[in-house]
Amino acid sequence: MVKVATWNVNSINARLPNATAWIKQAKPDVLLLQEIKCEADKFPLLEIQALGYHCAIHGQKSYNGVAILSRDPLEITQEGLPGDPDDQQARYLEARTAGIRVASIYLPNGNPVDTPKFQYKLDWMDRLKVHAATLLKTEEAIILGGDYNCIPEPRDCYDPKAWAGDALFKPQTREALREIVALGYYEAFREIHPQRVAYSFWDYQARAWDADHGIRIDHLLLSPQAVDLLEDCDIDREPRGQPKASDHTPVWCTLAA
Repeated sequence: MVKVATWNVNSINARLPNATAWIKQAKPDVLLLQEIKCEADKFPLLEIQALGYHCAIHGQKSYNGVAILSRDPLEITQEGLPGDPDDQQARYLEARTAGIRVASIYLPNGNPVDTPKFQYKLDWMDRLKVHAATLLKTEEAIILGGDYNCIPEPRDCYDPKAWAGDALFKPQTREALREIVALGYYEAFREIHPQRVAYSFWDYQARAWDADHGIRIDHLLLSPQAVDLLEDCDIDREPRGQPKASDHTPVWCTLAA
């Protein structure tokens, strides 16, 4: 069995005690991290290696940044999302490890929607669709995991009306994600839990965690070869309730070896 998890840690250095505690408890074979908020030389490499992980890091000073941790060696296959050589934001990292190909994705937020940030988000999703289609041609077991900054359906949000004008829930955003899935991917959580209401993000404001005012924006998309091996998938709420927690919590799936 291979356990793959994704987690927007909201600064790996600020959340290092939280991250190491969860890694020791959950024991993922592969962990996709987003929003590490540091360059590679500031990543806590020694602490993560001491837990038994190899690390691939695509960092950026103070913002963004993605990483892949694995118990097996990593072969990096793509650093940065193809399609725009001028885009320097560290939001995509892809590697082969543990017999599968994985990508850690930190999709742009896109707010405010009346600024160029929203168009950047949609353009980024278009580029991701092109690359995701190319990956399917390899016929490998693939997991595209991360913070997609997209609420797929109304049931994935505690109050759809409150989020109606937000970039995460705009019709264009949701359609763009559906188009990626429609290429031939499967959303792991919905494969295992077709009807369940669950969230992966709770804002720091307005006591959202205490009131369970959450949204589900962290997703694991699996290629047909990966979904054939899918055994389980869930959202681990426990880390969000810890002191100094990230506003996201891990999402994980297991594949038959």
